Amino acid sequence: MSVLESRRALALYVAAGAAFSAIAARGLLVPLYAHDMGLATATTTSVFPLFVWQIVGGLGAGAQQASLFSAVTETVPANRLGRSMGWLTFSMQAGFFLGPTIAGLMVVVFDVRTVIGVTTAVLVFAVPGALAATATKQTQRGFDLMTPLRALSAQRAFVPVVTGLVAATLVWGTVGAFLPIFGREALALPSSQVGFLFALQAVANGLARIPGGRIVDWAQHRWPIVFVGTIVWSIATIVLGHLHGFVVPAVLMIVATPFMATAFVAIGVVFGNLSAASTRGVTMGVYGTVLFLSLAAGPLLFGPIIQANGYAAGFTACAAVSIVLALVMAAMHSEPMRRLVEVPLPPATPGT
Repeated sequence: MSVLESRRALALYVAAGAAFSAIAARGLLVPLYAHDMGLATATTTSVFPLFVWQIVGGLGAGAQQASLFSAVTETVPANRLGRSMGWLTFSMQAGFFLGPTIAGLMVVVFDVRTVIGVTTAVLVFAVPGALAATATKQTQRGFDLMTPLRALSAQRAFVPVVTGLVAATLVWGTVGAFLPIFGREALALPSSQVGFLFALQAVANGLARIPGGRIVDWAQHRWPIVFVGTIVWSIATIVLGHLHGFVVPAVLMIVATPFMATAFVAIGVVFGNLSAASTRGVTMGVYGTVLFLSLAAGPLLFGPIIQANGYAAGFTACAAVSIVLALVMAAMHSEPMRRLVEVPLPPATPGT
């Protein structure tokens, strides 16, 4: 059965796209609303509730991601989990891209408050998926956090996949956080071309998820996909820090982004395979927690290096750390694989 032939799976994909489009649109609109009111901070009673709503929305997005990943893992067969994760993350990326794009076009015609209301109404399309996500097996059990965590951490693949996730998200998050100002200051691009650079990366990221899911399903081992994706994006990050203009950076990001997109699909599938019915929600919650904390850690750790020594130095330092972590992940996998392929020789025949 195709991952799109299941009504439940389709509802989950639509829910992911609708929710993340609304959140991404508000990320654009709330600062615009504050700017239109001539406010320097968000501490006034008029705008502060909007920022509180953004925080609540971010927490909700994290919880929803764990729920959706858990529901998809249960809905589709194991041999199609890569394709399903590809469609799910494609829906999320499409929402991230379409939400701000449509909101940006609407603010030309309507006032910001109206657009905020309209984009929030998109969440209605997430209701069927939210109902489908609650019908998972783990929701029928009592609340228990420590038992699933112990079961998860005891599995051999847990530490390597977490290491690979940190390696990938550190370098991915650092480039994503600094790309707007990097485009203006280092690449010397106008704002329109910086936005176009973002759009190109978003399209490459989203479109790579679906064929990337098929590659993940086809692969016997998923960790080489994570390793290659992290190494390719790390090398691209080092090169990016030394470039200028638009064309070469755009080509570099279009070429390198699909490798990282496929790596993230592979990581999601590995986490899905680590979970059982009783631990699935906690497993996907751990995945989301490590993902978002690592995305935030990259800019925090390497931002001071960028500020003190420039983008080339900061990007190179971040990429080097990610490469080291990727090598550590590969080393963790090499020893168990070596034990599997080694065949003990029979004892020597006497007299030989």
